[in-house]
Amino acid sequence: MAEVTLSIAGHSYTVACRDGEEDRLRKLGAMVDAKTADAQQAVGGNLGEARILLFAALLLADEADELRTAAMPADAVENLEKLADRLTAIGNHLAPDGQAS
Repeated sequence: MAEVTLSIAGHSYTVACRDGEEDRLRKLGAMVDAKTADAQQAVGGNLGEARILLFAALLLADEADELRTAAMPADAVENLEKLADRLTAIGNHLAPDGQAS
């Protein structure tokens, strides 16, 4: 098991990883560090370590969500929405009275 020390938002963290994954972990750590800088700049002020990491995680999650949505063709999204509506209708039809959600 390898260990990598990451510098994120001015703090050092030692993280274990599988042998051979050190470079990937350093790259991911650099991405998180960049997002913490973005979060500090966007919010301003002196936020605590936990809040900075929270905002960085939210920024990264937002990017990941946008990439997933952009990668899916528009007709696939529409088809999934129609399927969800149909499944909800079937579920409501099958549920006993007063238990439909």
